[in-house]
Amino acid sequence: MRQVHALHRLEPANNDHLAALRVATSVAIPSLILLLLGRADLIIYAVFGALTGMYGRSEPHQLRLRHQSQAALVLVGGVAVGVFLSVNHLHSWWLVAIEAVLAGVGSVYSDRVKLKPNGPFFGILALGACASVPLAVPWYVALAIAAGAAAFSMAVGFGGWVRGRSWQRGAARDVVILRGATGRAAAVHAARYTLAVGLAGSIGVLSGSGHPHWAMAAAAVPLAGADFPSRVRRGIHRIVGTFLGLAVTAVVLVPEPWALAPLFAAHQVVVLGVLVIIFQFTTELFMTRHYGLAMVSFTPVILLMTQLAAPSDPTVLILERGVETFVGAVVGILVAVAVRQRTVEQRAVRSPLLRPARRPGE
Repeated sequence: MRQVHALHRLEPANNDHLAALRVATSVAIPSLILLLLGRADLIIYAVFGALTGMYGRSEPHQLRLRHQSQAALVLVGGVAVGVFLSVNHLHSWWLVAIEAVLAGVGSVYSDRVKLKPNGPFFGILALGACASVPLAVPWYVALAIAAGAAAFSMAVGFGGWVRGRSWQRGAARDVVILRGATGRAAAVHAARYTLAVGLAGSIGVLSGSGHPHWAMAAAAVPLAGADFPSRVRRGIHRIVGTFLGLAVTAVVLVPEPWALAPLFAAHQVVVLGVLVIIFQFTTELFMTRHYGLAMVSFTPVILLMTQLAAPSDPTVLILERGVETFVGAVVGILVAVAVRQRTVEQRAVRSPLLRPARRPGE
């Protein structure tokens, strides 16, 4: 019943509008530049780079800069691997195997540097999405767009320092020592990611889906929870929020029976690009307050970017997104149930997890 009640509980606000404005700005500028250049198909690479701005939202400026540089490694790395797979036409089982392995590696890295949002989700989402669309430019151009958007989002995140000039001497991000009980807990958690992502992707490939990476990304979502109840709750939020987001997407993309889509026909590319920016703002507005509400906005972001990069039948696109998300989230919840290792996790919680990062010269 607690999980049911959590579906409609909104957490207290914490300057969410400021964080949302930073992320929206980080997404908007590179996306609008690409729209002006007539290359809306490349917005997907800019957005994944710009998602760097989602990290370190409540930290002091110098810590946010460090946090976002660590996140940029995950996001731009995911884009790079996805572009490599796309260029070499490595899909299906190649995608499943590589993404499952990197999900485990990303989990360890995320635990080590304490990424917030938790886990490798956005990295593997970028990997799968970029691998699934044909590359219309040289690979280094796509990578440069993602890296440039990440650098711009870091500049936006640090921009407040220019106004406040607040600098905390000696401030450093904590470093998790992955050894002993903590190391075992991190290894078990990485195994969860590898198992869930690999299993969900395998189901997607065997079912003949055109987007198995959506199932793999959805399988990673529940595992980002701090404990077993929160993992189940995140899985439920993912399913419900995605289905509501698909309804929003249908209003925009499907011409019948809606009357809205034909109004966009003359300037559809521009409208879709602007909607990506707007929906990313509302995603970040609710990301820490209610994950399900955030997914209502984030689902259109992903589908509209995909449609801009590789246009297809929107009805099929929406249907596959719904099926793959449901399958992936259920797989993620089942893996969380099956691989609990409660004793290991409890010992890790009780153990001294953190030590301050070394300062230069120490």
